Amino acid sequence: MYRYDNYDHQMLSDRVAQFRGQTERYLDGKLSDAEFLPLRLQNGLYVQRLAPMLRVAVPYGMLASKQLRKLALIAREYDKGYAHFTTRQNVQFNWPALEDVPDILAHLAEVEMHAIQTSGNCIRNTTTDQFAGVSPDELEDARPYCEIIRQWSTFHPEFAFLPRKFKIAVCGTKVDQAATQVHDIGIYLIKNSDGEVGFRILAGGGLGRTPVIGQEIFDFVEKRHLLTALEAILRVYNRSGRRDNKYKARIKITVRETGLDAFREKVLKEWAVIKDGPQTLTDEEIDRCKSFFTDPDYADLGDQPEELQAPLGSNALFASWHEQNVKAHKRSGYAVVTVAMKETGVAPGDVTDLQLDYLADLADEFSFGEVRVSHHQNVVLADVRQDKLFALWEKLHAKSLSSNNLDLLTDIICCPGGDFCALANAKSIPIAESIQRKFDDLNELKEIGELRINISGCMNACGHHHVGNIGILGVDKKGEEFYQVSLGGSSRNEASLGKIIGPAFAQEEIPVVVEKIVSVYKAKRSEQETFLDTYRRIGIDPFKEVVYANAD
Repeated sequence: MYRYDNYDHQMLSDRVAQFRGQTERYLDGKLSDAEFLPLRLQNGLYVQRLAPMLRVAVPYGMLASKQLRKLALIAREYDKGYAHFTTRQNVQFNWPALEDVPDILAHLAEVEMHAIQTSGNCIRNTTTDQFAGVSPDELEDARPYCEIIRQWSTFHPEFAFLPRKFKIAVCGTKVDQAATQVHDIGIYLIKNSDGEVGFRILAGGGLGRTPVIGQEIFDFVEKRHLLTALEAILRVYNRSGRRDNKYKARIKITVRETGLDAFREKVLKEWAVIKDGPQTLTDEEIDRCKSFFTDPDYADLGDQPEELQAPLGSNALFASWHEQNVKAHKRSGYAVVTVAMKETGVAPGDVTDLQLDYLADLADEFSFGEVRVSHHQNVVLADVRQDKLFALWEKLHAKSLSSNNLDLLTDIICCPGGDFCALANAKSIPIAESIQRKFDDLNELKEIGELRINISGCMNACGHHHVGNIGILGVDKKGEEFYQVSLGGSSRNEASLGKIIGPAFAQEEIPVVVEKIVSVYKAKRSEQETFLDTYRRIGIDPFKEVVYANAD
């Protein structure tokens, strides 16, 4: 992962000192709320329903063990003993005191972390697949290009005040796990007909009030032209994006109102001016960023060692966890382990200070001192020796971190909802818990198979409900909380937006509604079909008929 140089350290130190002074002036009444608003947003600080919320950047989802320990310290000393992993691979603290935030930022700076551009109308944290660099189906590691984009976009003077927030994802793996097509810009690493690796670039994707799948702007861009292509898209959006209405300010609306062909033509015209300019990437610069992501000191190992085969045959709990949570690694003798943070009764994404410290210890012992945060609000140990998997599982099991529901129905993606967020129409966390309690039989979950449920407390869609196989959206009906259900969403390669099945449901009805939806799938599926496969084959009507069968 990228390590800060002297310039980075000085820049971050200066930024912390600036915000400390700004916060002191605000608390002394020398800055108004309106004057302080852009200053706090530029440093990741929101005002939520019950307390301020601080969002910390985790570039491309990677964390070193020392950073985990620092997050644990902050959770313990400045929050209520926990942090929250978001769907964009970041970390949030929901209970910091405003006067403590400069001290928190200073702590983060000590371990090369910050909260810059995690909020506000700027280019946000660039994300990628949580298996980048270790996946056996990877065309090329996407993380160096995320780092190039991070360095280009941080403090970019032209894009500090865009019409609206702006999100970029990069995918280099065969299976898209970065939700690339529902970002403002989505970038795929591809090969052209000559075998050259470059980029296919989409624009105009996004969720929220108007969910849209991104559309192709460039079918192939050479590596050296990556930044100029992005710059051209951002320039057109910055000039043409709506600033009169924040609900119509995202690039997806700009592309739609301009028309795809006309928007693409404007971008290409802009690109022609800057394409070979000073932001053209050199081989040396690309190699410099690649040098931050070299392989760790892997041992020369064979597959399926005796230390793994024996417990797989004798320990059913370990075997079940291994089947669900352990994925193939590009290097023989190693595996990718996902620690599912979705134990029933725990808010999806929440992690305690003790768990953060423990995960840091496990990272040091089993995965070269690094972890990744996934878009599904779980934690990945990317480089675990296969002969150490049972020992790792034992340590996870001892601390209730061995949940083996990864990618199953109860591995729910969920925003904080009305329990914390001032924008939410309804609670999300109790809905997730009620579904988890309804489906508490692991054998049943495995028999159902892969099924993603996403829950959002409002139309801002922080829980990505539009792309859940089952999506649940909290809505307000005359001051009461109800929940709208959609089916058929996906953020994978063939991305799709869910369709609403009908009228919304009361909170207590949701677990039964999900149960009915699952019953239709189980009755209608053919062999080897996932829920999404079956939905796409039979459509929404069979589900609707069963769900509303006894409605008056």
